Amino acid sequence: MDSMARNKVWKPVDLPSQSKLIGNKRVFTIKRRADGTIDKFKARLVVKSFTQIEGVDYENTFCPKVKIASVRLLLPLASYLDLELFQMDVKTAFLNGNIKEEIYMDQPIGFLSKGQEDKVCRLNRSIYGLKQSSRAWYFKFHEAIISISLNMVSEDHCVYVKKTTKGILFLPLYVDEYYWLETTWR
Repeated sequence: MDSMARNKVWKPVDLPSQSKLIGNKRVFTIKRRADGTIDKFKARLVVKSFTQIEGVDYENTFCPKVKIASVRLLLPLASYLDLELFQMDVKTAFLNGNIKEEIYMDQPIGFLSKGQEDKVCRLNRSIYGLKQSSRAWYFKFHEAIISISLNMVSEDHCVYVKKTTKGILFLPLYVDEYYWLETTWR
């Protein structure tokens, strides 16, 4: 909830007439280490996207993933060129994506805005569970990566490259959160 407040994910407003409200729910997960012991408890607020209607609440959706053919090319290339490999996880990634549609969500139970209990949340940013979250985050990511002079590979829109006098950087992108959320609802 702190991440959502920092990212200004929503603002309390009156629900406009003819607008529908999307519900939300908290999803709790136990993250385990390789040996099976508990690493941490994770909680996430997600919207109930099964109520979204294509053409009304969203136009298009996709989950950006590097093609397996690109991975099969990049890994041996990294070995041959003696490149270092790094992996990273973007924390609260989807909260950075901007959404264009007007989407209204119930206020989360236990986190009602004082003095504004009768208001709803107008989403400014994507939130986990929205059909367009992966797409919104990808466009924000793409914009940021292009701004630091990496070039998108035209054959795979999830691979970026930058060559300098010091060396070469390959950046493949893989988003897995979409599938995690889809299985959560079923």
